[in-house]
Amino acid sequence: MANRKSNNSNFSITNESPNISWIPSTPGLRVSHTFSITSTSFRLLETHYFYILTPWIALLLVFIPLGYIAHAFNWNDAWVFILNFLAIIPLAIIFEYAIDDISLRFGQTIGDLLLATFSNTVEIIISISALKDGQIRVVQDSILGSIILNLLLILGISFTRVGISSKTQKFNQIVARTSSSLMTLACIALIIPAAFVHSLGSNQNNHNVQLSYLSYGTAMVLLIIYILYLVFQLKTHSHIFQRPHKEDKEPKLPLIVSLILLATVTCAVAFSEFLVSSIEGIVHTFGITKAFIGLIILPIVNKASELLQTLSSAADDEIDLDFAISLAAGSSMHIAFFVSPLLVILGWVTGQEMTLYFKSFETIVLFISVLMTYYIIQNGESNWLKGVLFLATYVIIAIAFFFYPDEPLPHQM
Repeated sequence: MANRKSNNSNFSITNESPNISWIPSTPGLRVSHTFSITSTSFRLLETHYFYILTPWIALLLVFIPLGYIAHAFNWNDAWVFILNFLAIIPLAIIFEYAIDDISLRFGQTIGDLLLATFSNTVEIIISISALKDGQIRVVQDSILGSIILNLLLILGISFTRVGISSKTQKFNQIVARTSSSLMTLACIALIIPAAFVHSLGSNQNNHNVQLSYLSYGTAMVLLIIYILYLVFQLKTHSHIFQRPHKEDKEPKLPLIVSLILLATVTCAVAFSEFLVSSIEGIVHTFGITKAFIGLIILPIVNKASELLQTLSSAADDEIDLDFAISLAAGSSMHIAFFVSPLLVILGWVTGQEMTLYFKSFETIVLFISVLMTYYIIQNGESNWLKGVLFLATYVIIAIAFFFYPDEPLPHQM
């Protein structure tokens, strides 16, 4: 016979073997549960932050079949876009949760690197789908938007929440400045192609090939710099990136379970293709520009897990500012020095005109974002006003791109 016990705070089912206990924690994003087999004393699953069990994440899972149905039955493009947009979010969160758990099996520095690297997996998938569909403008703006979201929105939320809890808080100034210096190089890599195009005058056709080769060469340089940065971070100066240990965290899932959860990314491939295929319909139906879709809307899907983690930590007053800066800056650098060159090279291989030429307005926006980040973090201290400045800048950029018209790229003229 099974013994059952329930009340407002806990629910348990016990048998001789197996037994399952469910112990919800305080309301919010935290859910604590344990699944164990007492006969073998083998604990299969124990986690305190299993996001998939929160009510709103469980609700978002409903959109996975709906997204597929909308595409399969040729629903209106608006419904296809919205439903698949919502379907990708829980898949991204589950994937990020698995990566976070796996990263705990390694040292702090390598773990942070894994988080920063694989946090962009969904973005790479969506960008490759858009690249295959010839949506070059969407790909470029998605790259730019993800960098800006990391630098302004995620850091803005973190700085504001920490500043409300404590007037000022210090963080690793050396890491912050190193990240800012590298992002400055990323800006240079985008400014030079823009300056190159504008200096050539109106004879675009003769210079498209030159622009492509300039982008290919620059992409190679960025990839080399990224490899050298990994050597700097993991080998020669790894001590710089070490954070004080506030508490020892252990993996909550068996490795096999984490690897199974990683398989969710294969589902994201299909839904990203459904999403991209509906962009043209969204643009024509609602008049939303591709620039706004790529720079503001898609990065929200790409960075759903980071946003959730930041908002959750902010709500619980548990933000580790050094970790937030490491994750935001690391993710931005991975996009600038690995994802964007990778997409340029993939475009080269597949015959798509993917270059590092961004419109002047877009390049200026990125430069301003990086410049502002550098000046705000240069003294190694945070406060809530700095966070508000980050957030205000992001909102202004979002408003500007809502009204910014789509313009053809050089090869489309």
